[in-house]
Amino acid sequence: MPVVALYNQSGTQIGEIELADSIFGIEPNEHVLHEAVLMIRANQRQGTHKTKTRGEVRGGGRKPYAQKGTGRARQGSIRAPQWRGGGTAFGPIPRKYTYKLNKKVRRLALKSALSQVVREDSMVVVDALNFEKPRT
Repeated sequence: MPVVALYNQSGTQIGEIELADSIFGIEPNEHVLHEAVLMIRANQRQGTHKTKTRGEVRGGGRKPYAQKGTGRARQGSIRAPQWRGGGTAFGPIPRKYTYKLNKKVRRLALKSALSQVVREDSMVVVDALNFEKPRT
């Protein structure tokens, strides 16, 4: 069982505490940790990006010039994607980036993270946090 130092609120070591092997003593799974971090970051994305298509751009209802007789390429609207000021052909649209990992995978990721912290001797355990009033 992993053993971690126990501190009081003033920062002095007052003893040691044994941690459960089933949570803090497993072999960290880097792939699961990576998947969990990707999920968290993807779920934080806003997804409100958008550009206007040719149907949403203001104006461009009439044909810019005659179909035949000008010697130029045929055009139907000045808001088509090939025109300056025209709509975007395949631009971004609003969408959700959220997805979920299975419960067992999420729990394994948490256990892996806690085990990694214990392995690196970065875990700090405090006996009690007593505050007179909350402060920020």
